[in-house]
Amino acid sequence: MGSSSNAPDPNGPMYYNGVYHLFYQYNPNGSVWGHIVWAHSVSTDLVNWIALEPAIRPSKPFDINGCWSGSATVLPGNRPVIFYTGIDPQQRQLQNVAYPKDLSDRYLREWVKPDYNPAIAPGDGINASAFRDPTTAWRGPGSHWKLVVGSKWNRRGKAILYRSRDFVHWVKAKHPLHTVKDTGMWECPDFYPVAVKGRRGLDTSAYGDGVKHVLKVSLDLRRYEYYTLGKYYHYQDKYVPDNTSADDHTGLRYDYGNFYASKTFFDPKKQRRILWGWANESDAKHVDIAKGWAGIQAVPRTIWLDSSGRQLVQWPIEELESLRGKHVVVEHKKVSGGDTFEVEGINSSQADVEVAFEVSGLEKAEAFDPSWATDAEALCGQKRAHVKGGVGPFGLLVLASANMEEKTAVFFRIFKAEHKHVILMCHDPTRSSMRPNLYRPTFAGYVDVDIAKTGKISLRSLIDHSVVESFGAEGKTCITSRVYPSLAIGKDAHLFVFNNGLADVKVSELKAWEIRRPLMNGA
Repeated sequence: MGSSSNAPDPNGPMYYNGVYHLFYQYNPNGSVWGHIVWAHSVSTDLVNWIALEPAIRPSKPFDINGCWSGSATVLPGNRPVIFYTGIDPQQRQLQNVAYPKDLSDRYLREWVKPDYNPAIAPGDGINASAFRDPTTAWRGPGSHWKLVVGSKWNRRGKAILYRSRDFVHWVKAKHPLHTVKDTGMWECPDFYPVAVKGRRGLDTSAYGDGVKHVLKVSLDLRRYEYYTLGKYYHYQDKYVPDNTSADDHTGLRYDYGNFYASKTFFDPKKQRRILWGWANESDAKHVDIAKGWAGIQAVPRTIWLDSSGRQLVQWPIEELESLRGKHVVVEHKKVSGGDTFEVEGINSSQADVEVAFEVSGLEKAEAFDPSWATDAEALCGQKRAHVKGGVGPFGLLVLASANMEEKTAVFFRIFKAEHKHVILMCHDPTRSSMRPNLYRPTFAGYVDVDIAKTGKISLRSLIDHSVVESFGAEGKTCITSRVYPSLAIGKDAHLFVFNNGLADVKVSELKAWEIRRPLMNGA
């Protein structure tokens, strides 16, 4: 269900005149990184895509060594513009603009780079080798356009702010929008508003009462992302996090798995904000070369602020449900400790699975060590799916072979802390393939649900051959993994529900759909 490419991250997704555009980093010469251009695909429904010729290729001194990540902005008068990082002959990172050649072309196939580029060059006090990935621009209460470029100084991550009245001449602000020590290079920053109430998305320039702001950065040192929620002061051009979560690598993430270089955009058609992210390969380079591609876009997700105000929530866009085909339902099924049952009747190598669990016996939960609080991934690695627990592990075994020599476990495990229960959500792909020499990391995050009050927790997993994307508690905690089974392929892929804890759990309802392939055409 992710669209494949020969390279990584989404650049400037946008909606323009009835068409969704996805630009992404792409190597037209092979399935390894290098020779980067801006590939371009279009869609009217975010499901079926047409691949066009690249929108931007290295061609001028300001981008001759690569056209790296950036963003798209729609200017007044309904005029789109791309802001991207170009690499010059001195290997400096420069910020450039490009405009459509012909606005009457529905797909905006050709883009023109003005000769006044670079629009923003690294000035004094800026590391020219760490200065990239301009954000979508926003407009303040005055007439200034503003955007942020990711950077670092020594080990301090920085979101450098620039202002412009005409989108041509840009001036660096006296201070960064935000900066955090010991976080390293901030790649692919994203800065946008979210509504305090409801799921409606906001235009990137929205400001005022009932609005919070999100600052997301991709950590080059760690190859994952984190975000904070906070308040943006337009006139001071300062972002101040709420301090409801850590402002460092231990902070909140969109996705606790293989998910990087993400980018959101506002969709005015359906008044929502949509998140795209990149899931890299985790097999060997020679395998990527043999298959001719590497890297996928994860499914597009609608993103909004949770009712608690403390975190974001994500859910696959509703259009993906149009791919659902044959389905099966399981209801009111008890799963005793140590039990497993197969969900039969569909081909689960490509599937959409939603399951609601009823949890009891919380007195059997294992004690939670406070030292685990900042490293869910390490806890998952220690207490994997085969390690018996009190309440859990329980969940799904996806892309499993008939005898379960291969399986990827997606599960919850519940612990008892001093004043509450702690829910761990985990992807355990350590037994996902019989193939040797694969990178099979466990991934995990905590789920903010009061299980003692609700007694229920839900899970949705999207399965597509080599990718598993899971959404816990209706999108509060999300995890993506890449897996490469050698037995559980096509009709030989099986789906199981399991419980390896002492306490019984009940499947109140499980629905599983086969997924049809979307259309991917060239033009």
